[in-house]
Amino acid sequence: MKRSVASAAVLAAALALLPALPAGAAGPAPASSRLAGLDCTTWIHNNDPLHGGVDCSNNTDGTITFHADITCGWAPDVTGNSATVAPGEVGESSGTCAFYSTGIGHIGWTVE
Repeated sequence: MKRSVASAAVLAAALALLPALPAGAAGPAPASSRLAGLDCTTWIHNNDPLHGGVDCSNNTDGTITFHADITCGWAPDVTGNSATVAPGEVGESSGTCAFYSTGIGHIGWTVE
């Protein structure tokens, strides 16, 4: 068996073990939640499914700093840039998974 045929067979076997997504499934839907005085909405970029982040509104009377926590399939997870948000303001933290990632599996955030 030639090397390229063997490599293709190994790849096909590995892909067969992956769970199948239903037709039309592109990944996790945007989520919205409140944590530590922040109202946050997660998102995945329309044109780059490996880029995602979180937009957060500060509903407290003090400044809050947070960052996105992005779970990347079969690639290292990503921590987004730190965003400092004044009371009543909105900030964004985002990041991009490695090109070999199987996609964004989850986006959360951490108050620093």
